[in-house]
Amino acid sequence: MGTSQIRVSPNVPATREAGWVMRLFSRQSFSAEYQELKFAIHKQLIHRINLEALSILPEQQMRNEIRQAVERLVDESNTPLSMAERERVCAEVLDEVFGLGPLEPLLEDHSISDILVSTPRLVYVERAGKLYRTPVEFKDDAHLLRIIEKIVSRVGRRIDESSPMVDARLPDGSRVNAVIPPVAVDGPCLSIRRFGRRPLSANELVDNLSMTDDMLKLLHACVAARLNIIVSGGTGAGKTTLLNALSTFIPESERIVTIEDAAELQLQQTHIVRMEARPPNIEGQGAIKIRQLVINALRMRPDRIIVGEVRSEEALDMMQAMNTGHDGSLTTVHCNSPRDAISRLEVMMGMANSSMSITSIRQQVSSAIDLFVHVSRFSDGTRHITHITECVGMERDIVTTQDIFLFERTGVSPDGRVIGRFRATGIRPKFYEKLRTAGFQFPPELFQSVVEIS
Repeated sequence: MGTSQIRVSPNVPATREAGWVMRLFSRQSFSAEYQELKFAIHKQLIHRINLEALSILPEQQMRNEIRQAVERLVDESNTPLSMAERERVCAEVLDEVFGLGPLEPLLEDHSISDILVSTPRLVYVERAGKLYRTPVEFKDDAHLLRIIEKIVSRVGRRIDESSPMVDARLPDGSRVNAVIPPVAVDGPCLSIRRFGRRPLSANELVDNLSMTDDMLKLLHACVAARLNIIVSGGTGAGKTTLLNALSTFIPESERIVTIEDAAELQLQQTHIVRMEARPPNIEGQGAIKIRQLVINALRMRPDRIIVGEVRSEEALDMMQAMNTGHDGSLTTVHCNSPRDAISRLEVMMGMANSSMSITSIRQQVSSAIDLFVHVSRFSDGTRHITHITECVGMERDIVTTQDIFLFERTGVSPDGRVIGRFRATGIRPKFYEKLRTAGFQFPPELFQSVVEIS
């Protein structure tokens, strides 16, 4: 059986950087005949071997047993295949049995940060901050739905017509979101936000020009001195990556409680308690919300509370925790600027208690939060910390802030790279005395530095 003629999508750049796409062609085929053969073998394999009995064997031995069974089924199919095609059929059937089918080659490529399945025939990836279409395809909607169900069942969640949206995670912590009909009009769609094999360190963020060394020194001191910090930014800006990096400055001796919708933080300390929200069951009961977990965390004697993201009523409980002795807490908020972060917190706290006056809410915010760290993603795919902003307090009925460091975009280079500079504003923060008490002292030049990037 010959392979079909395949042409690289014009969305894929014809450069050396596109080599990772070309490697996929050795594992993929658009041939309907090929797809039918692969799924026929997979179906026969499920009927003819006892996967449950094989599961007690070591993984490599189990793979060898199944590979031999696949090779026998290929022989029985009487389909003329070259050695390369036989090997590809075996590899893809094994991916269907042990992994996530057509997604496996993408999951093996650690340079890919996002996998976006819009339809069974349209699979895109993000690499180096830019989107490209891949040659990966699913057979049909049912095939894609089966892969989605395999992902969500691993973490004890479900997806069906009564619950057509789900958040889940892969074993490596990668974030998964899936939507199926009737909500998804064109069939099931799947989004996977990849995490690297290891989280980026703070020093690597400096090397990547996400921030300067002076900014890192200040953030290190702020975390160690137990300041309450909000990491803000838009979707895909790198909030969780930055939160992971900041968490490395928490002393090993402290007890940390993390709370998330889907567990994705990769903290390196030993004394960590991780909690995860739970959706309702098929009867619509048993849901555990972030707010309940925040309240419960207060009874667990935490030194630090880290919430992956506040997006609803839990904002009120988080602010109250920060105001009642749980210094050094960290969380993230979706927004476009530190000032927008304050507005979002006000709205979310109002959702939790509509009888609170706006003045009371703002007083809670101003006394709870010490620092906003805002990160943005730019048109060339780079990510920079654009604001390190102190929350100063209240002036009349307004929460006042002052910028300590800024990133100022000044232009775009001929090759599309963002040009700008990191600039200290010259303001020494009011929390500087807290840093000195914790043993951190900085020269005045740190608050006056300017670093150009191009």
